[in-house]
Amino acid sequence: MFQLGKTIVSEDILEKEFVCNLTACKGACCVDGDAGAPLSEEETKILEEIYPKVKPFLRKEGIEAIEAKGVWVTGTDGDLETPLIDNKDCAYVIFDGDTALCGIEQAYNEGIVSWKKPVSCHLYPVRVKDFTEFAAVNYDRWDICNPACALGKELEVPVYKFVKEALVRRFGADWYAELEKVAEDLKDDPSPRRR
Repeated sequence: MFQLGKTIVSEDILEKEFVCNLTACKGACCVDGDAGAPLSEEETKILEEIYPKVKPFLRKEGIEAIEAKGVWVTGTDGDLETPLIDNKDCAYVIFDGDTALCGIEQAYNEGIVSWKKPVSCHLYPVRVKDFTEFAAVNYDRWDICNPACALGKELEVPVYKFVKEALVRRFGADWYAELEKVAEDLKDDPSPRRR
């Protein structure tokens, strides 16, 4: 772990490799698990605002879940998150054949909304946990992502490069530039040290 501004960052995001492989996993991260996508308070307001524009992109089951539970919910652990369909699929999931995609992102790609998707989804496999004084930035290893790990290794793409756009979105370009410097330093001198 090392400190970067007001973040504590796991070296795994610099050292592990990852590139999403949708043809292999079929978007399983959007339909597996026991909770919706984590949301910030600001993102709950964005979802409330854009839902009418996103709704035409969603499946009937997703619309029913959202209209029964709300565009966001408070999870069992007290965190804000997207609602689920039957405690499984994210309510915003759509399918292209048997591959899960994000209905919000589809609306974004078509220029209907200007918000891509929850930053927690955009960041995956990086997870951020906010604390009072700092944010913890960690690599989340999940078996369903084994094909992404294999593809990342094959293409030699470290996690932090794969999620660059999302990290810049969450922490800013200056923070990311500092992260790149740390990555270069580690590459030049891989001996264990903490910043």
